[in-house]
Amino acid sequence: MKNHLLRILSLLILSLLLSLGGCGVPKVKVAGETTTFTDDCARTVTVPREIHRVAPSGAVAQMILTAIAPDLLAGLSGTPGTSQLRYLPENYVDLPTFGQFYGAKSTLNLETLLAADVDIIIDLGDKKAGHASDMNGIQKQCGIPTIFIETTLDKFAGAYRKLGVLLGREERGEELAAYIENTVETAKALAATIPEAERKTVMYGSGTSGLNCNARGSIQADVLELVGAVNAIVVPQKELSNSGGGNTINMEQLYLFDPDVILLTEGGPYAHIGEDEVWQRLRAVQNGDYYEIPCLPYNWLSSPPSVNRILGVWWLGNLLYPEVFDYDMADKVTEFYALFYGTELSREEAEAMLRNSTGKRAP
Repeated sequence: MKNHLLRILSLLILSLLLSLGGCGVPKVKVAGETTTFTDDCARTVTVPREIHRVAPSGAVAQMILTAIAPDLLAGLSGTPGTSQLRYLPENYVDLPTFGQFYGAKSTLNLETLLAADVDIIIDLGDKKAGHASDMNGIQKQCGIPTIFIETTLDKFAGAYRKLGVLLGREERGEELAAYIENTVETAKALAATIPEAERKTVMYGSGTSGLNCNARGSIQADVLELVGAVNAIVVPQKELSNSGGGNTINMEQLYLFDPDVILLTEGGPYAHIGEDEVWQRLRAVQNGDYYEIPCLPYNWLSSPPSVNRILGVWWLGNLLYPEVFDYDMADKVTEFYALFYGTELSREEAEAMLRNSTGKRAP
């Protein structure tokens, strides 16, 4: 009788574990339904052989996954605004928001995540110290396989190939990888033809003041160097920020840097610096060499530093060195939106996106 009761109790406990989606309870997979994946933290993770529902760890991952498998997204890290939704898959409207999974700005809603019956959590971006520990922590907390794939500009193509294999989208992954490889290699080859003496110094400023700068060496500003520009903003290495807000400088410092070209994010001082005596002391403003970075559905240079940067490579090269990066930018915009976002733009829409982002300088 005692053994019988113990057997019943054991079965009840097992049944409860299998039905729970709660924190720390890994999903149980039948033998043969799983495989292993070695991520870019050198972690070997057991994952479902067929993945049907994916959670992005943050905004970078969300954008990258949108391009290769929007139908597999079980939720979003952040809810896009109305203006952004015009350029994103229709299913975005109905998806729950999980929040940012880790880091100082973590907003993870664990209850929402667990209710979504996610097969895997995918983190994409630049590799940081302690990244493996972060991935292990998420996996332990949520009981869901969690992997990291690195997506710096030089590794972006390879990342899409890995995602293609992981998600059963090899053909789509290869299509995106080939486009990115062509973008990066073309930019490197064209930039190599620009003499050092002719390379433009560029400021990349954000925020309402325009003085939150993505300085030299920041991941957020890596497109500048790729197209042959010199980042005009230099801060001590130990103070360098890789966050979207970058490093804050003041106008006195900016006068010393005195860049050839100023790039500003939406919501910054772009609209008024041409008439502002404080800004007019800068050569870039005097010469009309200041521009607003296109921003739909996300900033083309960073924030997040995701697949949007690929279009930013074509845009910035053509803006700074039109005689070298010689092509029709509106055509590049429509091509990119169709391939990565599945959105068909008219030429007029593409040109409207570039309205504050090209054309003030004399040919």
